Amino acid sequence: MSIFDRFRLNGKRAVITGGSRGLGREMALAVADAGADIILTGRTADSLNATAEDIRQLGRQAWTIQADIGVPEECERTCEHIVAEHGPIDILINNVGGRREDIPTEDMPLEKWHELIDLNLTSTFLCTRIIGGSMISTGRGGRVINIASINAFVAGRNISGRHYETSKAAIVQFTRAVAVDWAPHGINVNVICPGGFMTEPNVRWSQSHPDVIEKFKQQIPLGDYGDPEDLGPLAVYLASNAARYITGASFIIDGGYTLI
Repeated sequence: MSIFDRFRLNGKRAVITGGSRGLGREMALAVADAGADIILTGRTADSLNATAEDIRQLGRQAWTIQADIGVPEECERTCEHIVAEHGPIDILINNVGGRREDIPTEDMPLEKWHELIDLNLTSTFLCTRIIGGSMISTGRGGRVINIASINAFVAGRNISGRHYETSKAAIVQFTRAVAVDWAPHGINVNVICPGGFMTEPNVRWSQSHPDVIEKFKQQIPLGDYGDPEDLGPLAVYLASNAARYITGASFIIDGGYTLI
């Protein structure tokens, strides 16, 4: 057997939340290219349909579910629908999240704090509980890949909104704890912590705060932002049999930013 066969995902079915754009889209395309069929969630029908069509062009099946996973009640309904209509699920990538707000801690309304914690942390918990939990009952094992951020370890500079650092750090520890709980079921749970990637929000930020974007770039030892497609190979690895002996691990992909 070739070493590359261990990276194949033929016959697997994956759920990627927020999978129609940015990092989620690139992970979805990579996992599909490795052989998995894909269920995408997202808030925008046009981007969902476009990504689903690209997946089908790779010869894989794709289903789309338009939903806001950052809203707990909607997240629960969507996850239960996925398990009932599209199960069994082999791979879950919890990608939904974002800073969204640049509000200093001293000015952060409690309601806004709850909303943003739900977006980043509660969504990961609910999807893991419902979709990941279904992997236990099927007895097939599985992979859960959570998407955190380097801001789980370092504070973002020249930007406020510390709900983001808080929730992403919690995701890292949630990953470690669930990995221990679910290892006897053959379910590997790992977390990817991206650094600076030129996703749509960062492109917009570069237009309104070009000095911040340029200064961040200067602090990356590899000299530039990551391309969203750089995340795809890591997602494939963690979803595949090649990573069967890895669980509870955090993978930083940031061009070396957190080294200095």
